[in-house]
Formats: sequence, structure tokens, C-alpha cells
Amino acid sequence: MKIQVNGIADLAAAAQTFVENMGDETVYAFYGEMGAGKTTFINALTRALGVEDDIVNSPSFSIVNEYRSDTTAELIYHFDLYRIESLDEAMDIGIEDYFDSGALCLLEWPERISEMLPDDTVPVTITVNDDDSRTITVGDE
Repeated sequence: MKIQVNGIADLAAAAQTFVENMGDETVYAFYGEMGAGKTTFINALTRALGVEDDIVNSPSFSIVNEYRSDTTAELIYHFDLYRIESLDEAMDIGIEDYFDSGALCLLEWPERISEMLPDDTVPVTITVNDDDSRTITVGDE
């Protein structure tokens, strides 16, 4: 599936489309260059999932942030793995326990731990287009 985002005004609708097309998978790996909009889209995505807390920020310094949907009470984990330097470091934070929890896991910079990703991880690639719009590709296309 491809979702076109022409600007900030399109984010809520793009996130809603994403949510409506989610399957039973719980681990989503967000790929894209620095500044592509991974955190911004995950912010819109958590809103579409019912998180009404203050703005969702990249968990750059804490590695993982936990949110709870106000509509479904579902747990959502948002990881920023940019500063992870080894698989051992990921193991130390118990990342496999998060994956096995059944909670939704949204990962930025998943390539840092690619060997640890579950087989059913859904890749999500955010591409910056020449006109500064974004194309969000969900799954292997």
C-alpha cells in the first residue's frame, strides 16, 4: 500500500488510512532518511489510534516511550533506535519482551537491530519526493 502525503494537512487522513489497513501484526519498522518525517507520522498515527496525551515526541534519549490509547486502552510503544550501538544494548532494554508483549511497537531506525526483528514485522518506508511531499509505503512493494 502507498499513501501520499502532500503536506502537514494530509497527515491525519494518511494516519487514518494506515490504521484502517493495519492487520494483526504488532511490530512496524519505519525506515527513512533523517528528517523524512518518521516521528511526525508516528505522532499522527498514535493520534489516530486514540492517544490524546501531549504531543508524541521521538524517544531519542529514553529509547522507548509508552502511550496508552484513550479509546481502546491499548498499549503502544514508540522506539527510537538511532542511538543503539549494538544488539546487546537492545537486549539490555528487553526489546524482545516488547515485541512479544502483543502491544503495538512502532520503531524508528529499525535497521540498527534488523537481526532481532520478528519475521512478521511490517516495513514502512517514508520517502521524501522532489516536491517535498512524502510517500509512505507499507509492506514490501
